[in-house]
Amino acid sequence: MQELKYLQGYSEQLIDQVRSLIAGNKLQTFLLQKYPNEHEIRTDKALYEYVIAIKNSCMRQSLPLSKVLFDSKIKMQHQALGVHKFISRVQGGKLKAKNEIRIASTFRDAPEPLLHMIVVHELAHLKEKEHNKAFFRLCKHMEPDYHQLEFDMRLYMTLLDILGPLYVDE
Repeated sequence: MQELKYLQGYSEQLIDQVRSLIAGNKLQTFLLQKYPNEHEIRTDKALYEYVIAIKNSCMRQSLPLSKVLFDSKIKMQHQALGVHKFISRVQGGKLKAKNEIRIASTFRDAPEPLLHMIVVHELAHLKEKEHNKAFFRLCKHMEPDYHQLEFDMRLYMTLLDILGPLYVDE
C-alpha cells in the first residue's frame, strides 16, 4: 500500500478515496478538472508583484516585504512549500528589519489557486508566526477556501511524487 506522506492526519476514509483515485489512474484527471490551467507567473519580479497585490488587498497594515522569489533550494520532502524570513541587522546603531517570502520553485508550474494558497499562508506569517487558531483565521480571511486549497495542494504534491508534473506539454 502506497504511503501518502502529504495526507497524514486526514481520515482513513479520505485517504482511501485518494488511494482509489491513484489506483484507477484518475488523480491527474481529477486535478485537471478542478485546475485546467497553470498560472502564468514565471519570474521572481512577476511573483513579487503578485504577492504585493494580495498583501495590499488583504494586509495593508502589515510589515513591508523586501524580497519575494521562487527558491529552488526549498524541498517539498521537508513539508515546505514556501518560507517566510524575518531578518534583522544592526547598521550604524539602527536596527534594520526585512521580511522575505520564498516559494518553492516546484510551484512555478502549479495551478494559480494553489500558488495563491501558498502566498496567503506565507503572508499570514507576517502577523502570526505560529500555526495557531489566529493564523488559520487570518488565512481564511484572505482566502475563504483556504482549507480546501490546502488539501488540494496535498493532492497536487502527491501527484508530483507519483507521476510528475500535472501539466504536460504534448
